[in-house]
Amino acid sequence: MSDAPNSSTPNQDRNTENWFTSWFDTPYYHILYKDRNYREAQIFMDNLTHYLNLPEKAKVLDLACGKGRHSIYLNQLGFNVLGADLSENSIAEANKNSNEHLHFKVHDMREPFEEKFDAIFNLFTSFGYFESDDDNLTTLKAIKESLSEYGFAVIDFMNVNQVIETLVPQEVKTVDGIDFHIKRYVEDGHIFKEIDFEDQGRKYHFTEKVKALTLKDFQDLMDEAGIYLLDIFGDYKLKKFHKTESERLIMIFK
Repeated sequence: MSDAPNSSTPNQDRNTENWFTSWFDTPYYHILYKDRNYREAQIFMDNLTHYLNLPEKAKVLDLACGKGRHSIYLNQLGFNVLGADLSENSIAEANKNSNEHLHFKVHDMREPFEEKFDAIFNLFTSFGYFESDDDNLTTLKAIKESLSEYGFAVIDFMNVNQVIETLVPQEVKTVDGIDFHIKRYVEDGHIFKEIDFEDQGRKYHFTEKVKALTLKDFQDLMDEAGIYLLDIFGDYKLKKFHKTESERLIMIFK
């Protein structure tokens, strides 16, 4: 859900469902989040692949892979990796790193894959963007259908209870000389983040909107999708999940 990214673009309806298609395709998204802790993410993937005991050269799908940074790391761990994302710009960038065992493609996560995977990873809160619960259910079904007989899937989501409790209503983040004015709030079962900034004389406004899915919400969706939830963790070191304290909600299922 985003307003027009600049003055030369016609105003879009603020209620447009696919806010992520425009925001994720701008260079500003990657500027704002460039300082994310990727070493922590690599440790998480080390722990995850070890826990799942994935065989060498296992087929791994990185679903909503962005520019492919985590796909590249999974490939370096010895896995045969496909990174998939809706953003054509991100996939074009990711494709610069492709090799015999690392490929990327533009793909809508609501659609199942013809090929089957030993592991499907949907990491770093890359779920819950769709407006409709039906789309979230459809996505879960597509993940299930894309698993091999002995495959496992992982969704790494925010722990909504903890996020809402510690929500910072307003802040300014300065990255590469751009002041990003960020406002956060909860409304209609979603967590919103409004981002305003100015660059080269143009004003920009984007809104991130993620459904505030709790563990119970996921359990209900998974039950409906015929999915078996195997394990739940609360952080990237795979410690036990605590409803009020854990930073993450990491679910292993098949």
